[in-house]
Amino acid sequence: MINKKQARMRRARPTRAKIAELRAVRLSVFRSNTHIYAQVIDASGAKVIVAASSIDADLRAQLKSGATVEAAQLVGKRIAEKAKEKGVSTVAFDRSGFRYHGRIKALADAAREAGLQF
Repeated sequence: MINKKQARMRRARPTRAKIAELRAVRLSVFRSNTHIYAQVIDASGAKVIVAASSIDADLRAQLKSGATVEAAQLVGKRIAEKAKEKGVSTVAFDRSGFRYHGRIKALADAAREAGLQF
């Protein structure tokens, strides 16, 4: 029997393989029931360049919950700002097997509005 996490990882595999083949910097997103996390990972996949999440102290002060669309928008904006500071302007979006709607879509749209290209 395949569980939910295994099914999600199976869905993520082709996307990650394509991003690795392109040797692109990737914006990886993880959504839990309580928070949302984003990381910009270098082309080799070995090093996290920048990270942001709804558990960061300054974001938690602004939020009632880390599991909302508003939290995802703030994390998207924050990750784009941090990436641009490190000189990263173009990324490949890795939704980690999650459907592209709700919090995942809100994070991606906010990152795009803040100047990240993907």
